[in-house]
Amino acid sequence: MRALIATSLLALILTGCQTLSESGILPDGDDQAAGSSANQVKRTVAFSPEEYAQLEKSGTATLKGQLFYQNEGLKVIGRDQRVSLAPATRYSAEAADAALAGKRIEPADPRARAYTHTATTDSEGHFTFTGLPSGVFYVGGVVRLPDGSMSPYILKQVRLGVGQTKTVKLTR
Repeated sequence: MRALIATSLLALILTGCQTLSESGILPDGDDQAAGSSANQVKRTVAFSPEEYAQLEKSGTATLKGQLFYQNEGLKVIGRDQRVSLAPATRYSAEAADAALAGKRIEPADPRARAYTHTATTDSEGHFTFTGLPSGVFYVGGVVRLPDGSMSPYILKQVRLGVGQTKTVKLTR
């Protein structure tokens, strides 16, 4: 299972996936990086109340970071952008796999979205999540480029321990 999640995450980072809206990885309604609904596919992995029941919704961990995009020597800071953090589960891994195939998966079960956290970056692209449970998470967002378009989706996987503060650079 961990190998599947790690493989999916690596492929997402390398391909710059842009279709994770409404997947359970991003909160509902986050269409900053949404793909066409014409490519929407049905979920085959059902939401597992048992899997999610094992997860905490809050805790004592903190995740800090900075969102930016680099391309051809240009560094663009992710100012005033939403960053999302969701637990890495079988359900969210399916959404990642669909996105890798260039598909937009149908909206996530509201029970899964209840475990997603969001933060907004400041003028320097910094973000902070506090009160997080321990566990493995996907953290991601997009950057508005100078031409008004959005960068490819930027995604990392992080592991947080109880009371831990971790800092990440969310970039590609």
